[in-house]
Amino acid sequence: SSVLQPRQESYEQAPMYVAVMTYLGFGIVTLFGYFRDFLRAVGVEKRNIAQEREEQKDFVPLYQDFENFYTRNLYMRVRDNWNRPVCSLPGPVFDLMERVSDDYNWTFRLTGRTIHNAINMGSYNYLGFAENNADFLKTVAAKTQQYGVGVCSTRQELGTLSIHEELEQLVASFLKVESSMTFGMGFAVNSMNIPAIVGKGGLILSDELNHTSLILGARLSGATIRVFKHNNMHSLEKMLKEAVCSGQPRTHRPWKKILIMVEGIYSMEGSVVRLPEIIALKKKYKAYLYLDEAHSIGAVGPSGRGVTELFNVNPSDVDVMMGTFTKSFGAAGGYIAGKKDLVDYLRGHSHSAVYAAAMSPPVAEQIIRAMKCIMGSDGSTEGIRRVRQLAENTRYFRARLKEMGFIIYGNDDSPVVPILLYMPGKVVAFAREMLERKIGVVVVGFPATPITEARARFCLSASHSRAMLNQVLRHMNEVGDNLCLKFSRLKYSSCPDLCDETDFDSGSLYDP
Repeated sequence: SSVLQPRQESYEQAPMYVAVMTYLGFGIVTLFGYFRDFLRAVGVEKRNIAQEREEQKDFVPLYQDFENFYTRNLYMRVRDNWNRPVCSLPGPVFDLMERVSDDYNWTFRLTGRTIHNAINMGSYNYLGFAENNADFLKTVAAKTQQYGVGVCSTRQELGTLSIHEELEQLVASFLKVESSMTFGMGFAVNSMNIPAIVGKGGLILSDELNHTSLILGARLSGATIRVFKHNNMHSLEKMLKEAVCSGQPRTHRPWKKILIMVEGIYSMEGSVVRLPEIIALKKKYKAYLYLDEAHSIGAVGPSGRGVTELFNVNPSDVDVMMGTFTKSFGAAGGYIAGKKDLVDYLRGHSHSAVYAAAMSPPVAEQIIRAMKCIMGSDGSTEGIRRVRQLAENTRYFRARLKEMGFIIYGNDDSPVVPILLYMPGKVVAFAREMLERKIGVVVVGFPATPITEARARFCLSASHSRAMLNQVLRHMNEVGDNLCLKFSRLKYSSCPDLCDETDFDSGSLYDP
């Protein structure tokens, strides 16, 4: 039953005072922003931003002063929490280069010291394949010696190597579809292939929380775009009905093609697509389905085959299966898979197939190695162990955070765990405080999330040991109390079915 009915998703609303305080926080920062802009204008405060030269004052300005307001007055104050330089393998733990700013984050300088062994809770290293164990990487080293690193040609010309053919056959068999095609950049798979699939006279129905690459691809295609509410089947069906009944605007001719675009796991919400219902709607209204499995391939499903396996649906019901190799496979690039006709069409029509350089051979070998490991065709059970370990880590971590009283979003099966922080001051304090405790976290605010829903996003990995997770949870508990981040009003009890009962003994939680 758990295959057909995945665990529930939770989206608890914060208490009203939190929303009020959040708006108030932004209001105060904005007021101070205007005040500081006034001080800059009268020459009391130094201007650090790029500005027009005096002799260009008659030109149309290149830098709009107001557009820069948010960057100048809000982001600059907190810029130390992003783009931190890492100087080691980004595995379950990593080393960070310490940096300080002497001018309130306008510039940084490295102190020369290194923060060793910080726990990495931010990388999409779901199955731990971002590793530097020489034994695992022997085949990658051999392929690098055989093929070199660069291909220096496109797939259409002299860039198709035997290793690319091998990879594409492996991807197709892993996904249980007819054919697949691989590309060197995950973002470009969406932004360059959607325009090849649908164009003017077509209709794209896009989930409101789709990734930027899907949105860009849709805009470049020239098709009409309509956005439905996140994972809301009533909203989607209403749009499909209207599209089929009314056709195109003004002429009312039927749409040439209707394409529904969704993701497997949404990277900011931690939610899982409602795939069976979407497939039912797609069949009912004769639409096509484009499924982006960037975060779900390898990360969910009993054997890591993504959301089609999680829901036990037939992969051939999804017209276009897309995914990336940058996350679960610890490599780079992405794929599109499905019917052979579709893939052969894209080989000739996709911009990223015709114009982009072919994938680097060692990268292709890393994907082959990871995929064979997950499938068990390398003769080991390591891959399936990692898939199970990720699922176990995910359920354990989510259950503990809920018990502590944090508001976390998303599906119980999702290794992406967003923790809602809401207030701009708390976001910054949380990130700095966690770094003090040697834990690397990703914090996200507007415009990547709604303005009142800033959050920290934890990505779990199979390579996180239980001791590491317990250490993070212990610090989370303390930071949550110190900064008053435990907004949840729901009460969760520790459910023994989530993990071994021993993990819930009062003594064992805090043993790092």
